[in-house]
This record gives sequence, structure tokens and C-alpha cells, in this order.
Amino acid sequence: MTQFFQVHPDNPQLRLIKQAAQIIQGGGIVALPTDSCYALVCQLDDKAAVDKLRRIRGIDERHHLTLLCRDLSEIAVYARVDNKQFRLLKAATPGPYTFILEATREVPRRLSHPSRKTIGLRVPQNPITELLMAELGQPLLGTTLILPGDDEPLTDPEIVLERLCKQVDLVIDGGACSLEPTTVVDLTGDEPELVRTGRGDPAALGL
Repeated sequence: MTQFFQVHPDNPQLRLIKQAAQIIQGGGIVALPTDSCYALVCQLDDKAAVDKLRRIRGIDERHHLTLLCRDLSEIAVYARVDNKQFRLLKAATPGPYTFILEATREVPRRLSHPSRKTIGLRVPQNPITELLMAELGQPLLGTTLILPGDDEPLTDPEIVLERLCKQVDLVIDGGACSLEPTTVVDLTGDEPELVRTGRGDPAALGL
């Protein structure tokens, strides 16, 4: 049965955050709010959970999953970042941006793009997500909560529960989120490339 936690969006209850962390550590899939849309997340190094997350979303291994990191230093563990890229990341984090970067060996091979060896990373600005990652002590692996056949992400936690009952282990109600996903920027080339315009303003990155 899917659990449903009502968590204060600005002052998350630590008791509930600890319970959510235990669910993730036990291989669970969690729907939670971010600074853009609701997302589906699981533990980084849990292959079974990652496979289940992809099935729920209806995506294959060619679709980038995103590492939700606590800060820039954590990004540098999982991606190769030069000085130019670091300045851009610093200007846009935390915030509703996803950056595609070359993955390091710390990223399990099954999580990086199969032909390009790249990974999507971001530092979300949301108290619930931030506290949950702090409790876990590691990044979350996530994807925007757009279900197969839908054109837009789910943003109402009650509808998330209705649509995903028995498919996910926990829905965190942190209030309604934006309908806009993150802005995606590819940093693997000589110049930054805007892949998708979303909630983050590209102008903040000079794009």
C-alpha cells in the first residue's frame, strides 16, 4: 500500500523525513515535490528500484535520469567539471536547472547514457528534498513525474496518489508544484547548449 505523508513545505517534520529516508533505503520509490515539478526518486545504487522507476515512467535506458545533488561539491563527484562549467553551475544552483555533464566512474554504468557516458545533474531548491538528501547523505536518482500518455507532469499530490497507488511506496504532499519541468542545459560541448526551456530562466546562464 502506498503511504501518504503531509509534510510542511517550509519546515518539514524531521520525523516524516526520517521515515521517507528509510523507505528509500529499503528500495522504495517516492514521489516528492521539487522546485519545478513533482519527481519520482529512488536510491542511486539500487538497480531494482531504478528499473521499477523506469517502468513506471515508461522510459528506457536512453532516457537520462537525473541525479539530485545537495551541492556543487557533490556534483563534482559524479561529473567531470572544468572551471568554465563550474562558474555556470555556481550561477544557477540551487535552482530549477538540469545540467548534462560527462559522468565519472562514480556513476553506475547503467545510469549514464549508454552511448555518450553522460549524466543529468541538478541541485534542487526545495526544503523537503534538501532535508531528505541530507538525511540520506547521498544524492537521489530522479525523473520528472510525467506518466505514460500524459503531456504534462502531475502537480497535485492527491492526484499523484490516485494515479500511482500501489505503484510507488510513498507520496510526499508538500503542496502543489509548478507544471514546468527544469530547464535542461548540455555542458558536454565547447559551448553550453539549451536542450529544453523550463522553469529556470536561460538568461541567468547567458543563453
